Amino acid sequence: MKYSVTGTQMKQIDSCTIKQVEIPSMVLMERAAMEVAREVETLAGGDCRCRIWSVCGTGNNGADGIAAARMLHEKGYDVTVILAGDAGHQTEEHKAQQRIAAHMGVVLVEYEEFIPDSCDIIIDAIFGIGLTRPVGGVYRSLIKMLRQQDGRVVAVDIPSGIHAGTGQVMGTAIEADRTVTFGYYKSGLLIYPGRTYAGNVRIADIGFPGSCLKQSGWDATVLEPEDLKRLPKRTPDGNKGTFGRLLIIAGSAGMSGAAFLSAYGAYRTGAGLVQVVTAEENRQILQSQLPEAVLMTFTDEQTGEASFTDWLEARIDWAGAIVIGPGLGRAPYVRHLIETVLTRAYVPLLLDADALNTIADFPELAGYYTENMIVTPHMGEMSRLTRKSIPELKEDPLAAAREYGSHYGVTCVLKDAATVIAGPDGDTWINTSGNSGMAKAGAGDVLTGVIGALLVQGMEVLQAAAYGAYLHGRAGDLAVMKKGLNGLLAHEIADYINEALKEVKIDDK
Repeated sequence: MKYSVTGTQMKQIDSCTIKQVEIPSMVLMERAAMEVAREVETLAGGDCRCRIWSVCGTGNNGADGIAAARMLHEKGYDVTVILAGDAGHQTEEHKAQQRIAAHMGVVLVEYEEFIPDSCDIIIDAIFGIGLTRPVGGVYRSLIKMLRQQDGRVVAVDIPSGIHAGTGQVMGTAIEADRTVTFGYYKSGLLIYPGRTYAGNVRIADIGFPGSCLKQSGWDATVLEPEDLKRLPKRTPDGNKGTFGRLLIIAGSAGMSGAAFLSAYGAYRTGAGLVQVVTAEENRQILQSQLPEAVLMTFTDEQTGEASFTDWLEARIDWAGAIVIGPGLGRAPYVRHLIETVLTRAYVPLLLDADALNTIADFPELAGYYTENMIVTPHMGEMSRLTRKSIPELKEDPLAAAREYGSHYGVTCVLKDAATVIAGPDGDTWINTSGNSGMAKAGAGDVLTGVIGALLVQGMEVLQAAAYGAYLHGRAGDLAVMKKGLNGLLAHEIADYINEALKEVKIDDK
């Protein structure tokens, strides 16, 4: 488990380390520079004939770049330091690193005097994590020039032009092949488009104490494969009841696929019993596709009868957790169905797809939300729920998920290329697993089943949402290795859940 921080939080960690712990700034800088130089050497393959530009702004990020250039120079690499920005704004550390580099014979040149030719590797040390306004002036022309080069790029802490908290491009930005970030992830490296600009990200430990992280706080939690060891274990003396009873209310007439995929994902994730409430028209195909599921079907005519509510409440009372929404459609009875579940269920509840669309149409239904509920909107559904445009939501998805979760007191799983999860108290997770091959119809239905299965096996709501999103994405990553990005189908994600669990010996069978 790792953590991501905003630019402000990282500055607080840095200040705490220097002022309270009393590790000198120059010591941290030398450690950071060593990590950058090591990454450049790896990229160069040890070939000292590589021509390297270290492009440095006036702050301590630029000072890191100068120090890394000096270290590479000492190893025989052809390095030129390009200094950008007003020298009057240089930090004391920056000035010191310039003096050291000059004493060591490193070539330093002002950008205005630099005549570009060609290079093999660029060290991007123009801006660090403090950028809060669009890139302009000389920096914009510098980045334009660098983007025209063929050299591979190693970014220092974060690609220049990317907002450290939101991942947004601040007017223009450098696209890195690799990013060496210090201490902790920066949230902007994990959220698109920053995630694309960052390339391969490596966290370098340069000595920030954990006490300083606790003091500053963090922006989000980030799971790793080893964290799947924390998923519920299967006791050897358990039975199907031990591993939970999940009710899935999904699938209007002709939409059996959504119900199947949710139930299939749940069984693959370990749910003991899955009962599917669906339209009668789906019975035959679901019995054929998934005979393990218990089917409880209804007709349109039955939904208009008074006894339908009693019938539905009996299903609700059976369940240890409930998933509602996939493929339900927008028929008039769906509103009544959802309202009955919202008002009658006292177990964890996951609302997805058409359940969310119905709530968007009838906002008063959100008045029934409680803390044991999870909503899993994609950007389109979130736009309908919040009346905000998709581009507006994408500007800061962490803030969007937090705002919805805290306002309504629910856990919000905001699905996108980088899914974010926010609890009612603002506790936030960024999911780093998954790939574009999973952008297929039905993948979200599998996710609802995965999260539902974790709920009935006893995980708390927020943890089930975060771990479910990660497990789902990790299964997709393993599946795409065999199926390819284009060929992956939603049900195959579920097929690889067991492979993801085997990686950490959750299931050795």
